[in-house]
Amino acid sequence: MEYISVSQFAEKYGVSERTARNYCALGKIEGAFLVGKSWNIPADATLPKKGKAKLSPLLSRLREEKESRLKGGIYHRIQIDLTYNSNHIEGSRLTKEQTRYIFETNTLGVTTENTRIDDIIETVNHFRCIDYVIDHATDKITESHIKQLHALLKTNTSDSQKDWFAVGAYKKLANEVGGEATTQPSDVQQEMRALLTEYNAQEKIDLDAVLDFHVRFERIHPFQDGNGRVGRLLMFWQCLQNDVTPFIVTEDLRLYYYRGLQNWGQVNGFLRDTILTAQDMFEDVMQYFGIRR
Repeated sequence: MEYISVSQFAEKYGVSERTARNYCALGKIEGAFLVGKSWNIPADATLPKKGKAKLSPLLSRLREEKESRLKGGIYHRIQIDLTYNSNHIEGSRLTKEQTRYIFETNTLGVTTENTRIDDIIETVNHFRCIDYVIDHATDKITESHIKQLHALLKTNTSDSQKDWFAVGAYKKLANEVGGEATTQPSDVQQEMRALLTEYNAQEKIDLDAVLDFHVRFERIHPFQDGNGRVGRLLMFWQCLQNDVTPFIVTEDLRLYYYRGLQNWGQVNGFLRDTILTAQDMFEDVMQYFGIRR
């Protein structure tokens, strides 16, 4: 993580140093911390927004149900459906009922000798990732946010015990996805910053902008592992933030989703049509819970 001074932050955003220090002292700049009498500010920190952002009916409901820990609502449903499907796509052996049981009781329930500890840990961690997305849904997405999602997902897993595996940081070793080469570790930070700069510069984010970001993120494959789950969490975040109908890539859509990723840029309709189907399913869920767009 790179850090800048108060004066550098102030110059970058055209505010006074006093204002920048006040933002730090009030906790309005995420990740800023004091060393002696000087503030260290993450280099990708953004200027705090003035006033309260208007929340969509869905995000308002999610925050209310998350705060009250309401069972049986849409927050409960999303935690189980998104966690189960996203983990299952990546090879988790836990069933949907086991995922539900972990969320509802914080215990595993009936299991078999083939249950992997990492599957359990990553399920619990994914619940925390969804909470993070809901809490920060109105924030501008930064490298710090993306790294934090990865840290939440992979903390305490067997991967986190490996010297070469960077939890909450970009990959150290080259990797592949679907047999295709991805961005070299030395170039990841530059490409991620370029991706975020281009994305955040857009005046309006629609479904195609979300999908384009996702494909480019997966082709960079910035982390050693966990890229698919972090990428799908980011899509959910982007939809909540931009009044785009969210969606969950289910097991039934997995092969179509992979085909869409591989062909994006040539036949965009493959991925777009798959996600439109997923959006239709999510709209049915919203309608069931009485949430309007």
